[in-house]
Amino acid sequence: MISAFHWPPTMATPIWLSLTDLGQLFGISSTHCGRALDRLGWRDRHGRPTTTAVEAGAANTSGSNLQPRAEVWNSKVCSTVLQKQGYKRITRAQHVKQWVALLEALSEGSASITTTPEQMAEELPADLIHDVNHQLHNRGCRFQAPIKPAA
Repeated sequence: MISAFHWPPTMATPIWLSLTDLGQLFGISSTHCGRALDRLGWRDRHGRPTTTAVEAGAANTSGSNLQPRAEVWNSKVCSTVLQKQGYKRITRAQHVKQWVALLEALSEGSASITTTPEQMAEELPADLIHDVNHQLHNRGCRFQAPIKPAA
């Protein structure tokens, strides 16, 4: 196994994540992740964090009542409760494998799929691009995700 497939010790999961990024830790969609948090009473009917979630340290919001709010979720607190609900965090190798399979399928094309591999690659986490591109190349796939400039 290639050592690059292990989470580097210096690349810890950020504390505050979007619902999408939180779901990716478990290999689930943001919708599915949101439903799991709904079961805890941590989201209101509009999908925003409840006071209970904020008080538990699970969520944080920014913005005002007049401006759109940006909700973020505490990866440590939420991971603990998601694991108690039976969800398992996926490994880096699993995450890379999922992206490779998706991008390879998209690059082969299908009349029923309207998303392009380029569009989907925009969602690929920057820290996975090298490994995903390496695997795509090894599988003979011509598509390569563009390298994202450092922020």
